[in-house]
Amino acid sequence: MWILIVAVVLLATYVVATYNSFVSLRNRARAAWSDIDVQLRRRYDLVPNLVETVKGYAAHEKAVFEDTTRLRSQAISAEGAAGKSGVESQFTGAIKSLFAVAESYPELRADQNFRQLQSQLSEIEDTIQYARRYYNAVVRDLNTKLEVFPSNIVGSGFGFSRLEYFQAEGDERAPVKVDLGGTQ
Repeated sequence: MWILIVAVVLLATYVVATYNSFVSLRNRARAAWSDIDVQLRRRYDLVPNLVETVKGYAAHEKAVFEDTTRLRSQAISAEGAAGKSGVESQFTGAIKSLFAVAESYPELRADQNFRQLQSQLSEIEDTIQYARRYYNAVVRDLNTKLEVFPSNIVGSGFGFSRLEYFQAEGDERAPVKVDLGGTQ
């Protein structure tokens, strides 16, 4: 009889501890996603200033500015890890194109306002990369716990589900191609 009571208490303790660890991982993933979102918003706020600064020097690069502005709007309105990562890849490419255009203008690269904006964007990009890695690590831990036995029984029993990784798309991994007036 005592063995049965001890077994039930141990099982209940395991279920409670496992449930609490799932809640903890889920909340860490939400907090990590929030950190990514905050940094992306900082970047979204900075990019229009950067575009305007470059526009003053390179007015004929209209397509680069329009693409950057359009992709910024799409990125702001994207939802979830999958939606954000797809648009973010394209937006990152547009920012790289913007900097590639800036490389063609030595007087722009010497402009203090441009250099300050570029430095801020670089800092934000580093923070975004750190936040992405942390989020993906938490997602990995949660997803692993949902797959391994016996915690998968507790996780599925309480309705926990896998989360998606924040991944770079193929475009983000490719080098930036810039066409300055049709020449290559």
